[in-house]
This record gives sequence, structure tokens and C-alpha cells, in this order.
Amino acid sequence: MPQLPERIWSDEDWERIQRGYAARDMDEKWNVFAEGEVVFLHRSWTGRGVFEATFAPVDEGGWRIARAVVERDPERYRNLDEAYDCLMLELVISAIVLGEPAQDLRVRMVELTRRERGAADAPAGVIQHSALGLRSDS
Repeated sequence: MPQLPERIWSDEDWERIQRGYAARDMDEKWNVFAEGEVVFLHRSWTGRGVFEATFAPVDEGGWRIARAVVERDPERYRNLDEAYDCLMLELVISAIVLGEPAQDLRVRMVELTRRERGAADAPAGVIQHSALGLRSDS
């Protein structure tokens, strides 16, 4: 991925990210697991890998994504927008794995979806549920 999230995750965040996240029901869209410093984000229904992010420690403390790849087979993942991919990678980790509200990321995801996919009238909650499996108030 040419664009990577700029966020620095704390050491505590990194410990939680390494524990991963398993979808608990059919409404949840993501499974996340780590092997060493590589975090894998898979769609829960299909098991298909979408993102693979390599984390690295930051000299001042914390962790950042140093490298990431995204699925580009349109049969497996239909997105081709680099800004959206960068945002989704950070959003899944923040909102799903860490359970953060991530309101600013959610708003940007809705805006990008509406603009890039011709879904100008789509309700924010529908867009979020489709991509994340979360209600807009989650």
C-alpha cells in the first residue's frame, strides 16, 4: 500500500492488537489476528484476507504500520481507492479491535464511500454496517 495510516499506537494498544479479534456473529464483518509483528485482517464470512499490516516499534515509544498490502483481486475485494484502503485499515484496527469510537474515521469512510461509489444518498449507518459490521452508534 502506498498510503499508510500515520497513527502511532501505544504499547498497550499493540498488546490488544496482537490478541486479535474474532467475529462473534453474522453481523460482524472482520476477523483480525497477529503472527509476530504482522497483523492480518480477514472478512469473517469468507475468510478471505484483505489487509496484511507489518508493525514496527517507534523510537519514541509505541508502534506504527511500517508496511501493508491489500487484496487487489476484484473477485475478492472490490475497492481500488488507496485513500479508502488506508482509512479502512486504520478503522478496522481502531473501531473493531480496540473498540474505539473512531468517529472521525467513520465520518471520512462514509464521505469517501458516498463520493467514490455513487452512493450520495446512502445512510451513514448502512455504509458503516456494510463495511464494518457495526451500527453507527457502536
